[in-house]
Amino acid sequence: MQSKLSFRFQHWLNKEGSAYAFLSAYGVLFIVFIVVPVLAALALSFTFFDTIQQPQFIGLRNYISLITQDDTFMKYVLPNTIQFAVLVGPGGYVVAFLLAWILAQLPKLPRTLFALILYSPSMTAGVAMAVVWKALFSGDQTGYLNSFLMGLGAIQEPIQWLQSPQYLMPIMIVVTLWSSMGIGFLAMLAGILEINPELYEAAAIDGMNSRWQEIFYITIPSMRPQMLFGAVMAIVSTFQAGAIGVTLSGSNPTPQYAGQLIVNHIEDYGFLRYEMGYAAAISVVLLLMVLFFTRLSNRVFASEA
Repeated sequence: MQSKLSFRFQHWLNKEGSAYAFLSAYGVLFIVFIVVPVLAALALSFTFFDTIQQPQFIGLRNYISLITQDDTFMKYVLPNTIQFAVLVGPGGYVVAFLLAWILAQLPKLPRTLFALILYSPSMTAGVAMAVVWKALFSGDQTGYLNSFLMGLGAIQEPIQWLQSPQYLMPIMIVVTLWSSMGIGFLAMLAGILEINPELYEAAAIDGMNSRWQEIFYITIPSMRPQMLFGAVMAIVSTFQAGAIGVTLSGSNPTPQYAGQLIVNHIEDYGFLRYEMGYAAAISVVLLLMVLFFTRLSNRVFASEA
């Protein structure tokens, strides 16, 4: 019996051992950097932990306080995050798909060049915010937008764009959309290029003569895995956004909490107030929101992938 089991194990090892060996590196990294931090955050969310004393178990008190006593979270942070996610997530996703489809119609050389140009802001977003956008929306008369509007006579004195609660969130949305052409955009471009051209030829023979019909009946159904990947990346990157408001305004919290997102709230309590247990509870809420919208994306795309 033992020799039979040994033979089966040796047979499995020879057949599939190399595949599991390659996967083991990813598995170790996934456990160390994903599973362990998530479990640690979940455990800390039920404690009071100030990073000095030992964590003290307090049950659901952090979650109750978050919902019933944290006026900043309920009045500003949660509505800001939902507004930001609803506008930036689907907006950036649709723009990424349309740009990928347009580039797919171009020859290889210009397509590669424009893809690099569109992708580069996602790699240098922090530098771009500090150099380009802060100079554009500078609150003095030397700011490009203020100088332009004052030259036209539209305004009489400079506007504090990045310090005004009225303008900060719209500016955050514009900047994020500008830098949202990341890996999801490249995945959708690759998915469009992989579609068999014969499908379009067959559809043309059958009487399909509209570009919109091609997109809805051929392009999108043929690249559902890439569409799902792009949707998940858009959701995760949108809910993880937080540095943008602080970088643009130069303060945390942002002016009158106008650009305060959940990530900023976590940083505020975790790294400024050192209430790690409460910050962990907020991060668990953020994780649940991401999981909910990810599952929703799976229902839309994965069922027919």
